[in-house]
Amino acid sequence: MMPPRLRILGIDPGLRNMGWGIVELLGSNLTYVASGVVHSDGKGELAHRLKDLHVGLAGVIDAYTPHEAAIEETFVNRDPQSTLKLGQARGIALVVPALADLAVAEYAANLIKKTVTGNGHAEKQQVAMMVKILLPKSDAGSADAVDALAVAITHAQLRRNPAALKSQAMIGQGR
Repeated sequence: MMPPRLRILGIDPGLRNMGWGIVELLGSNLTYVASGVVHSDGKGELAHRLKDLHVGLAGVIDAYTPHEAAIEETFVNRDPQSTLKLGQARGIALVVPALADLAVAEYAANLIKKTVTGNGHAEKQQVAMMVKILLPKSDAGSADAVDALAVAITHAQLRRNPAALKSQAMIGQGR
């Protein structure tokens, strides 16, 4: 059963900048709560960068107590090293909410763009414009935070339609 107010954490995985955005869904109303970016030192050792992302994302979850999380699936880069490192950051984005007993959904970038803008191949500017229209009080200061809010919006939209949500990858048990 869905809580009366469902708080959703959207995550845009990244090794240097991991965007996050939180929205609340109450009935058919979607409200902006907060957004930001967890940073890691681009010059630091990989293990310490991953630790920074873990600690930062755990802090967001502690501060805003979301009920569910959603993450953008990553695409494969041409550079295998970059892909591996991004995959490790994505692992942090998956495990931190799971450690907090949140259900975690994953969505492809094209589905997020289509849900938010109506066009699965929309440009970043179009996504940002629609996020601002859908969440007028949002103050996402970076593209990473905007992307994370788009992930949260997508989850909220699909959450309203349980059949659509079941067709997506949903992992974890949730609270």
